[in-house]
Amino acid sequence: QAQFVESGGGSVQVGGSLTLSCTVSQSTFGIDGMGWERQAPGKPREFVAGISTGGMSRYADAVGGRFIISRDNAKNTVWLRMNMLRSEDTGVYFCYAGANGENRWGRGTQVTVSSGWGQGTQVTVSS
Repeated sequence: QAQFVESGGGSVQVGGSLTLSCTVSQSTFGIDGMGWERQAPGKPREFVAGISTGGMSRYADAVGGRFIISRDNAKNTVWLRMNMLRSEDTGVYFCYAGANGENRWGRGTQVTVSSGWGQGTQVTVSS
């Protein structure tokens, strides 16, 4: 049974960068395409980026030009370099690996992108 080891998630400010990593161990699971999906709070899971064994990559429109996906077939490892992060990139990122048209997913790693501002505090001046 395939096992996923995901890492690289964390907290970063808007404009920052993170690199996610995912290694899939396999027994009889022959890996084809690999990639990443994400799920923001209260929203459905969505495709982020994918890459074939031949290195052909594709990206969701929301991340194109900012994210770069790469892989090492020999190590069954896929990376996602995320640049110019935005607050809307916040979510749980799930690695997936496909074989024979069937995808399997890791448990996910949390990515939080914050504005760097505090929540604010109320000041009232009365006469």
